[in-house]
Amino acid sequence: MTQANHAIDRRGFLRRAGLAAGASAVLPLLGATGCGTATATRSAAETGDPDALFKAGDFAAAERGYAQAWREDSADAHAAAQLGYIALLSNRFRDAEYHLRAALRLTPGDTRSKQRLGDCYVRQDLPARAVPLLPQPQAAQLSALTGTPYETHGPQATRVPFLGMDPLPRLPASLNGAAPESFVLDTGAMPLTISTETANKAGLHAVSSMAGGTINGHTVTTYLGVLPSFRIGRLELRNVPVSWLDGEILDPDGTGTVGTIGTGFFYHFLTTIDYKGRALVLRRKTTAQRRAFRAAAARAGIRPQPLWLAGDHLPCTLGKINDYGPRVACIDSGSTTGLNISLANARRAGITVNTASPVPINGGTSSVYPITVDRMSIGNAINRNVPGSVGETPWEGMTGFDLLGNFTHKFFEPFAVTYDYVGMNLYVG
Repeated sequence: MTQANHAIDRRGFLRRAGLAAGASAVLPLLGATGCGTATATRSAAETGDPDALFKAGDFAAAERGYAQAWREDSADAHAAAQLGYIALLSNRFRDAEYHLRAALRLTPGDTRSKQRLGDCYVRQDLPARAVPLLPQPQAAQLSALTGTPYETHGPQATRVPFLGMDPLPRLPASLNGAAPESFVLDTGAMPLTISTETANKAGLHAVSSMAGGTINGHTVTTYLGVLPSFRIGRLELRNVPVSWLDGEILDPDGTGTVGTIGTGFFYHFLTTIDYKGRALVLRRKTTAQRRAFRAAAARAGIRPQPLWLAGDHLPCTLGKINDYGPRVACIDSGSTTGLNISLANARRAGITVNTASPVPINGGTSSVYPITVDRMSIGNAINRNVPGSVGETPWEGMTGFDLLGNFTHKFFEPFAVTYDYVGMNLYVG
């Protein structure tokens, strides 16, 4: 299997599994969206249409437009729903709850706002308030929690060295006091996903399940449960939502991994995935820890970038490819390339694409074109000659706003990447 084939096959599985098991999927808002053009962005700014501004990723301007519409007509359910969604993207929970509840009062059948309100409570570790809003499998999982989700015991911070970097970062962690095993770090995956064999060894019992469809030729069922204890570095987390799947699918490259750790887990800490130092750093999200980190980043000349969280596990920020951008990009780190991008955006960014040499992926159901990107950047973090792939990307149409592409593993290798889900800032340097 080629690198491009391997990367998309693995990512295709984990993404789809994550969407099946998530407490709230990343739902389309304005219908299927491709990746927008600079012309569309200018047009949105010129017309002032909040829907067009939102689709172009100008959230601040879109919010002003929706707020004006809401002031002029308090029965405008669409404006209320959009104001709630924009607030949720930035973890402004009070505003998100207020507007999403207003949208549901006006349109009780608005399933997207209902799910987003549930996600609003999940992000605040308020499962009892989320349960009535979520589909039955996720509601059953949260109802099975016997305490605070992700209850953390141990020091203020821990650093866990990687076991390896390729094809993706791996580190040791332990379930229910057993010997440590290897887990992959993947911001595009669900909080904690393990193999069925690992779940059985840990004595876990499913409280619900979901049919996940067919992935790379495998029929997948996702089982949901609660893990009593998860140890990583010097920290122990209790009452951890967990899902499990077929072990062979979770370890397609044969590196011996038994599961993945994703954004829902990282979200509970000031998390640094230190690619250049080959370690994961988890800090409690205290005011003192965040202040100390910001000061250290400032001394190092690392400027904070905006961080948005779509659904329950898709981080987004502003990225630039060659001279195209900055535009909103997602950060699903589970691809072994450095960039996943649509053909249209690759051409807008001036990337040379050899469309005569497609690489089949996902069991031959689709294909991608390998590329090399001259220059990619997030803020002042620049990487050059980055391997990537061009083709239909799984994130298109999922968020309601256009995405430049997906910045992933190989782009981040020279850097340490820190996610601050309190201040909603991303630090790359």
